[in-house]
Amino acid sequence: MALLDILTGRSDSSGRVPPIARGIAELLAYGKTNPQNGPGDKAGSAEQLEDFFKPSPTGGPTAKGIIGALLTGGMMDLVQQFRGAGRSDAVDSWVARGENREVSPDDLSEVLTEQQIAFLAKRTGLSRQELLKGLSDQLPQVVDRLTPDGRLPTTEEMQRRV
Repeated sequence: MALLDILTGRSDSSGRVPPIARGIAELLAYGKTNPQNGPGDKAGSAEQLEDFFKPSPTGGPTAKGIIGALLTGGMMDLVQQFRGAGRSDAVDSWVARGENREVSPDDLSEVLTEQQIAFLAKRTGLSRQELLKGLSDQLPQVVDRLTPDGRLPTTEEMQRRV
């Protein structure tokens, strides 16, 4: 299943990534793409996120490797961020097989930094409230679907899912 399908539950015939799907993808890639991270960043990768979901017109290499690495590393970072904020029960349930625990917008505002929230709100065009509500609704499902084996995927496994 393509990443866009995982993020949205459907394909968008317009080729545009819906705002909350973009927010989730950018959240997962946040620590790896944020220009404030310093040397070695992949800054700019998230800026053309819509293009990453399209096949290469020349038949050459696509951005799947980049996306796989960003999402795998980003998911690891996000899991650690939830654990560090005392929300390991929720995030671990999304990764593990079985029922997913809910996360409220208020919980997310305690897990995510204000810098992350502001970055994602700006990038998606959603208000802070809309962003946190959308993430609380969709993030558990997305992480669950990206971790079907009940563990964080390797970069290679993530590439196959993109």
